[in-house]
Amino acid sequence: MAKTVWSLLAIFLFLQAAATGAVNSQIKVTDNPADKLVAAINENRTAHKSSNLFDNPGLACLALQYIKAYQGDCGAVGGADAKKPPESQFAETFAPNCGVKASTLATITGRFLGCQTKYVHAPEAFSEILIKNQRSLDILYSKNHTQVGAAVTGTDGGSPYFWCVLFSNGKPNSTFSFEDGVAKITKPGCFSGANDECSGAYDWSQLGGIWLFATTTLVALSFALAL
Repeated sequence: MAKTVWSLLAIFLFLQAAATGAVNSQIKVTDNPADKLVAAINENRTAHKSSNLFDNPGLACLALQYIKAYQGDCGAVGGADAKKPPESQFAETFAPNCGVKASTLATITGRFLGCQTKYVHAPEAFSEILIKNQRSLDILYSKNHTQVGAAVTGTDGGSPYFWCVLFSNGKPNSTFSFEDGVAKITKPGCFSGANDECSGAYDWSQLGGIWLFATTTLVALSFALAL
């Protein structure tokens, strides 16, 4: 009896470790929608014979702060009532919130911002939400850009969802630099270029089989202990 209980317990602990490992393996920078957004931008620029842009994490962190300045007001993005944060907020609020040195801020040469109630993946967000007209294409292919930063987030863990891309003509290795070498914690949300592990970026459905086995083991263990 004791041997059976310990065997079931060992199996459960193994499955629990496997599930944890699966979660960790799913949370990768490659699953970060902001990184994928930058990839879509660079792929389209390359196809248009334009240069790739450096993915600057400091600039990307500012893009996330730019989103948060809207405080979840999707109606303020686009259309006749479109608004945007004052430029002064970059130095006064966005940079301090990210831990970016204000002295390293460079000119913002373009920006994309989109918002809607339904979440879509990076390629669709790029082509269906951010690229709207010829003006958008002019910004995308501009030769003035040298670097880019992207951010993606929902509001209160859900809808509406915001996508933001900022472009700059600054020098990649000397602009939008962090005070301590890394960004301050800016969750919720994800930004590109900083190995940012995006919460919710992984697919929990891929763990369904593992948790089914774990649940089965728990049930079996409960019966064994009751005997």
